[in-house]
Amino acid sequence: MKRIMGIFLVASLSLALGACEMFKPQNKMTFFVTSTGSGKGADLGGIAGADRHCQALADSVGAGGHTWHAYLSAAGVNARDRIGSGPWENAKGVVVASSVEQLHGANNINKQTALSEKGTMINGRGDQPNMHDMLTGSTPDGRAISGSDDTTCHNWTTSGAGAAMMGHHDRQGLRDDDVSRSWNSSHLSRPSKDGAPGCSQVALQGTGGNGLYYCFAAN
Repeated sequence: MKRIMGIFLVASLSLALGACEMFKPQNKMTFFVTSTGSGKGADLGGIAGADRHCQALADSVGAGGHTWHAYLSAAGVNARDRIGSGPWENAKGVVVASSVEQLHGANNINKQTALSEKGTMINGRGDQPNMHDMLTGSTPDGRAISGSDDTTCHNWTTSGAGAAMMGHHDRQGLRDDDVSRSWNSSHLSRPSKDGAPGCSQVALQGTGGNGLYYCFAAN
């Protein structure tokens, strides 16, 4: 009888745990800044590699029920066209934009709202180290930058020579103007003082970045 009761209790406990898992609330986050980059500067493994990194980070905090895309433009690809229609909210439930139009207008992205997938703030201007430069390769309205100059580190495939357009997640820069306050199109990366190429991790860190970027739930 004791053996039967033991089996019954184990079975009941397993069912209860299964039910708890079934009704476990899902993370409703639909926007975040990557807590880590690729570690190889602007070489993200292309846009596909950047998307996979977004998805993995979202999965790690229980927000993998969405299709996650990196906010990156490349040749023939506009960042604004890859992120769905919104609204998007951070890990704390704060809405950063309700639509693509608002995202590229009067959005709510700043240091306090552009949180990592873990819900933590990313270092900004004045912090040590500063990591406010976000890789985007985009114009202010979220499109690929025209012309022959490299602005995406060869479509996010190199940590060598080249350049990447970046924005400031904390909306602060060297000057108090629209460019310095831009979340997605503030300035290009450049070689470091000791000659490290413009797409390298060292060069990105030298201008106030760490190879981080924005991720959006596209569905």
